[in-house]
Amino acid sequence: MKQIRKIVVVSYLVWPAILTALFVMSCSKSLTNSTDALYVPTTTDVTATASLADLQDGRTVFINNCGKCHSYYSPDSYTATNWKTIIPVMASRAGLSSTETAQVTKYVTRGK
Repeated sequence: MKQIRKIVVVSYLVWPAILTALFVMSCSKSLTNSTDALYVPTTTDVTATASLADLQDGRTVFINNCGKCHSYYSPDSYTATNWKTIIPVMASRAGLSSTETAQVTKYVTRGK
């Protein structure tokens, strides 16, 4: 029983590290230090799950937090599925609230 608990605890510690390492190794994708180059949401980007305000707020949170530790990644750098794996790991490191995490996720996935 102790062996199983040890494996479970280790897996909870190892998986975030592995995901972060994969994220860092793929850093060559569309990095920029300028916020001017980042996607700016418009009314055409609104979806059933993301209003224009959601997307704009997500961009603001993204700009105010994500560039503190690394250059900005273009939302087009990854697929929506990839972002949905990356954002929770990065959001916890950045100390984002659940609302801020949802906003950033909507922004980088363009509401998908």
